[in-house]
Amino acid sequence: MPSALPRRALLAALAATPLVLAGCSASPSAAEELLAAHGQPAGSAREVIDALEALPLAKRPPELLASVGTDVLTLSDASGREASLELPAEELYVSVAPFVTGTHECFFHSLTTCRGELAEEELDVRVEDASGAVLIDETRTTAPNGFLGLWLPRDEELTLRLAGAAGEATTTLRTDAEAPTCLTTMQLGA
Repeated sequence: MPSALPRRALLAALAATPLVLAGCSASPSAAEELLAAHGQPAGSAREVIDALEALPLAKRPPELLASVGTDVLTLSDASGREASLELPAEELYVSVAPFVTGTHECFFHSLTTCRGELAEEELDVRVEDASGAVLIDETRTTAPNGFLGLWLPRDEELTLRLAGAAGEATTTLRTDAEAPTCLTTMQLGA
């Protein structure tokens, strides 16, 4: 007759499995570790993007690269560490660098290296969808890097209008899987 001890040991091991798995899920993720190594708080992709975009230039971690794709925020550094955070399924982040005299080409926005011409500039921002419904209509200030970050609904064709002291510009932008997350073509007053 088989002993009850192996069965009890098996039941004890199975009962402990959720505790072991819970302990694993409480450990820091690769993204959390990478951000912490550069003195940045962890969070969702949206929280990390908003925090990095708002940092003064002098406080941006020079060794951290943070690139916003259409589906993920990719983090890496000079030591070879890499991590990613998924963007919200219903929103796409588009960072706009309006300019007057100078710009640069960009497709995927880099939160730590991209620089725009109009840092901390107040702009009237209006975003409408294809039906003419207004999604955003407010005054915002560009970040210290000269970019204006917009969280927009996915899979839309939108009209973006910016107006400020230097003039205004209007463009059509897409928020699908092939869309850029960095827009550097809006020349104010042109």
